[in-house]
Amino acid sequence: AVFSPRMQRDIPTVVVVPDAAVAAAADSAAGAQRFPVLYLLHGHGGSYLSWLGICDLRALAERHGMIFVCPDGENSWYWDSPLDPRSQFETFVSTELVDWVDARYPTIPAREGRAVTGLSMGGHGALWVALHHKDRFGAAGSTSGGVDIRPFPDSWHMKNQLGERDEHPERWNAHTVIEQVDSLKNGELALIFDCGYEDFFYQVNLNLHDKLLKLGVGHDFQVRPGAHNAAYWSVSLPSQLVFFERYFRTHDAQ
Repeated sequence: AVFSPRMQRDIPTVVVVPDAAVAAAADSAAGAQRFPVLYLLHGHGGSYLSWLGICDLRALAERHGMIFVCPDGENSWYWDSPLDPRSQFETFVSTELVDWVDARYPTIPAREGRAVTGLSMGGHGALWVALHHKDRFGAAGSTSGGVDIRPFPDSWHMKNQLGERDEHPERWNAHTVIEQVDSLKNGELALIFDCGYEDFFYQVNLNLHDKLLKLGVGHDFQVRPGAHNAAYWSVSLPSQLVFFERYFRTHDAQ
């Protein structure tokens, strides 16, 4: 239970720690090993337990030497909602949760030691949070992400957070990931995102890829057969972990 000062309530969160990090946490000696952290965001209708049912996070944490943090994002889309003061999940993930984790685990307390990714709504959320908090996260990803919300005005409770799209088009434009990359400079964030060919979010991901190409912003974009389901995400996350592990090693974060 991680208390959010902004929302004045506890947010359920799972933290998956490799055995070596448990040992490091018990070692108070200077120079004890520290570990990079990957924040994993769930999709709409999911919870802080979702990723545990998709992948063996314990095994992946051991294999890659990472701490995984899975917060509950409710159906927030990981925005600070302009309408609902109890739904301020951009602040929670980017600031409150990061500070809480760094205070309790042997993390690398710098952007070079942090990454964030997620599925569906969480894919949007991961890119949204990273793009707005590049001082906190050095790398970000998305799998089957809703990276442009505007084609789906009546879906997934988004209007509960933003109001009706047709009544507030400027607000919807300002809260969609694809409109946040215009000022992104090449190399500011290590980016990876993917989507299955049969996914209803395939076209918006392709559009994001094309826009980043035109902007000259380097990124990894992967497509493979698959739909919007756990079978796809169980393959996607291990693939993305190779990317994040390479990022952490390249930036001397291990």
